[in-house]
Amino acid sequence: MLVRLLYASRSSATEAEFTVILRQSRKHNAELGVTGLLCHSEGVFVQVLEGGRAAVNRLYNQIVSDPRHRDVTLLAYEEIAQRRFAGWSMGQVSLQRLNPALLLKYSEAVRLDPYGMSGAAVSALFEELVSEGVIVCS
Repeated sequence: MLVRLLYASRSSATEAEFTVILRQSRKHNAELGVTGLLCHSEGVFVQVLEGGRAAVNRLYNQIVSDPRHRDVTLLAYEEIAQRRFAGWSMGQVSLQRLNPALLLKYSEAVRLDPYGMSGAAVSALFEELVSEGVIVCS
């Protein structure tokens, strides 16, 4: 059974540490059959994970236990018939290529603040990010 999980967290990871995390995630997720997207801005992570229920749940529990993440908040969790982000073992959103009006469409300000958004709004934002072509790489 496939599931989609969306969460937010805060991190003090440097850009170099973030690059290492992203590289490790891509390798590890591919081995687990997990796909998704990661958006990172000003110390805030928003990530959507898709895959088998057991693999996604295990990965989320590892993230919650990881000292590099704090304020981990589950925004949405659902069973799905098919993946929406199947093309990326862990795609990365480039906020530099993002039209600021898109953020304003779903949030109170022109900055990424998943803690002030509903899970449905963050999910809709991720859908538009794919449509807008702001995914950096797989």
